[in-house]
Amino acid sequence: MVDGWIILDKPLELGSTQGVAAVKRNLRQAGHGKVKVGHGGTLDPLATGVLPIAVGEATKLCGRMLDATKEYAFTIEFGRETDTLDLEGKVIAESDARPTLDALTAALVRFQGPIEQVPPAYSALMIDGQRAYDRARAGEDVAMPTRTVTIGALTLETQEGPDHSVESATLVAYVSKGTYIRSLARDIAHALGTVGHVTMLRRLRAGPFGLSEAISLDKLNEVGKGAPLEHILLPLEAGLVDIPALDLDPEQARAVRQGRVLTGLPCNDGLFWARLGRVPVALVELSGGSLTVARGFNLPDVAE
Repeated sequence: MVDGWIILDKPLELGSTQGVAAVKRNLRQAGHGKVKVGHGGTLDPLATGVLPIAVGEATKLCGRMLDATKEYAFTIEFGRETDTLDLEGKVIAESDARPTLDALTAALVRFQGPIEQVPPAYSALMIDGQRAYDRARAGEDVAMPTRTVTIGALTLETQEGPDHSVESATLVAYVSKGTYIRSLARDIAHALGTVGHVTMLRRLRAGPFGLSEAISLDKLNEVGKGAPLEHILLPLEAGLVDIPALDLDPEQARAVRQGRVLTGLPCNDGLFWARLGRVPVALVELSGGSLTVARGFNLPDVAE
């Protein structure tokens, strides 16, 4: 049984599905057979950083990971905008205008909290049954719907150029699900009276997982050559540290495993992960002292 998380520090030009395939390949080469694997949030091929990959029963938590807040470092180069809003595309607009450092710092304040954002045309969003990027590559003028996202924090890390004329800036953003950093960079540039595109994008954190837990592709490949899996596999509950645990006795665990509703529990309402000893049993909802199962885990050593 292989259940848990492998946090990949995704390199440039590797797609998220390729990262999943690499985990599957290495587990198979290590003798673990066919194991269910999924990722917890797409990361563009031109981006690097934290890509949570769920294995076995942890794949039941991929939905929660997709909804998690994320943290990115990114660099905006001012003066040119591309159709993809990054280095991959062709230039569609240019400007000689450059922001001052004071103007840039002041503009960042306006992009914190809930904001309206138009996703890039070159994105995986479905528009009338087709991926937006497929339609854009076919030459269509794709009308992308506006969405509300939340920027929890947005800070300036470094800037290149004299204070009176910033050529590029590296920012760190803590954002809600559905936020497109490329769109954020475009909108910041427009707010400063110029244009810009992303030249560097690195995910620093996804939900509870940061770069400190991430491993390189080379280290992942060592597992396929015989390195111990436990050196890189985090437990399933590592993806649940943002919600409280609820301890069950063996009889309660048996009931939860069977999907029965428990009543009379002295807990606050909300989402919990129920456990028997140290073993996760289920993701559960409590309301008025009653417990219902949101997602059960089929892990060993849980009371039957």
